[in-house]
Amino acid sequence: MEIVYFPHPTLRHKSKPIKKVNRALKSMVEEMFELMYAANGIGLAANQVDLPFQLFVINTSGDKAAGEELVFVNPVISQPKGTESADEGCLSMPGINGQVSRPSSIHVSAYDLSGNEIDITATGLLARAIQHEFDHLNGVLFVDRVSDSEKKQIDLELDEFRLEFEANQSSGAIASDDQIKQRLLELENEYC
Repeated sequence: MEIVYFPHPTLRHKSKPIKKVNRALKSMVEEMFELMYAANGIGLAANQVDLPFQLFVINTSGDKAAGEELVFVNPVISQPKGTESADEGCLSMPGINGQVSRPSSIHVSAYDLSGNEIDITATGLLARAIQHEFDHLNGVLFVDRVSDSEKKQIDLELDEFRLEFEANQSSGAIASDDQIKQRLLELENEYC
């Protein structure tokens, strides 16, 4: 498992709800946390590791030895309140940042890997991280939410990611779009 980079097709794939949690899925989640920490992140969505599941992991401390590791399965966000603007980045677009305006408070309902219900109101960094990762599950990237002027600057940087991705696909280092779609379908059939 590895973090995929823009414009990998799975980043734009709308995730499916998970219906089955088994040992293999739990192992995938453990690996997602390890990848997130290794990349100095605080959240990671399944799409970012080429998985089509409604699942993301968060530890706002960014440190395995600190903070709380949270796993959100099949999350639903509601009751947005207030607005805050802050700088965001993404592990699938390293080095790119932009100002994103989001609700400052949200309610989230989800499940953990044991099937226990999560029902919380989140504020601050946790609310922002949840919304950022939830966007991933719907194929939305933070760069889709920046201002038009900032988007123009970011587009130049994204072009470099596009060129590298195309070169890797041409060389066979990254599967073709059709192969990626087939793999996602097989995973959906097994878990969703």
